Amino acid sequence: MARKKKQKPFRAVTAVKELARERVGAPPAEKIVLEKKKKPEKHKPTLRKLLEDLYRLTLRALGGARPNLDAEIEARKKEARHTLNLYSLLPDVEAPLWKTLEISYFARHDAGDIAWHARSLYRSVETQEPIVRARLSSLGEGLQVLVYSPDRPDLFARICGYFDSAGFNILDAKVHTTKAGYALDTFQVISPTLDQHYRDLISLVETQLALALNNTGPLPEPSRGRLSRRVKSFPITPRVTLRPDERAQRWLLAVSTSDRTGLLYSIARVLARHHINLQLAKITTLGERVEDTFLVDGSALQQNKAQLEIESELLDAITP
Repeated sequence: MARKKKQKPFRAVTAVKELARERVGAPPAEKIVLEKKKKPEKHKPTLRKLLEDLYRLTLRALGGARPNLDAEIEARKKEARHTLNLYSLLPDVEAPLWKTLEISYFARHDAGDIAWHARSLYRSVETQEPIVRARLSSLGEGLQVLVYSPDRPDLFARICGYFDSAGFNILDAKVHTTKAGYALDTFQVISPTLDQHYRDLISLVETQLALALNNTGPLPEPSRGRLSRRVKSFPITPRVTLRPDERAQRWLLAVSTSDRTGLLYSIARVLARHHINLQLAKITTLGERVEDTFLVDGSALQQNKAQLEIESELLDAITP
């Protein structure tokens, strides 16, 4: 039995266009106006990831399961090893790198990032030159950039300075210092003015950022981007808090303010100017609000006067 052809619903606009093309003909190519693609919201991937993590943890808590960090880390390592096997790498190729990493690293990175880091760095664990790797973001729009280098006080500032000068916005950053004294940092960046695909920028970012990290000159001034209408209408009061840990050897720095271009670089320049070492960092952008947390140390933090100067300079740097 022959199947009846499904009739398309009548639409007046479509009918008028088809009738016009029959009488006038198809318009020349230069006269066709393509429909503009809507840009995805720049903070949507980050918010989606946060909501997924919140849902997973809430579901586990409601089910009566107690958090087991050791089991969670072992599960991530197992999944990362499985991913490495898919690339036909030798068994235990990740061991030299993983021996230099603390538990906090595995707790803050998912299995996909852990496998990517191991695959990118297993041949260069003891390198003396900066290594930069980039890939398309797994969260959606943008690039994910990995930086591995011998640590130094101005390293974080130079990374942020490059992204600032190249026109990238940093949505998320995970900064980690290995037991061997290497910085292992991962950044989630986007470019609001991008006129090409992010895939075309991977090689450029890897080359230019590596060159910027080898520069030993003075840090350039940060750019002062425009504030959005929302921030102008609903400003967020800038806050800076600095408190020591239990042993008063490392300090927890928390910054909360409105998001703008060059903000993270402005913070990093203040830390570098006072020779403050960055041990860990968690950069979170939620809409127009920025919540950054840093674990830092340095001799300047042991002096009350220097602490006040640092807090004052940071407040000036983050104030729109």
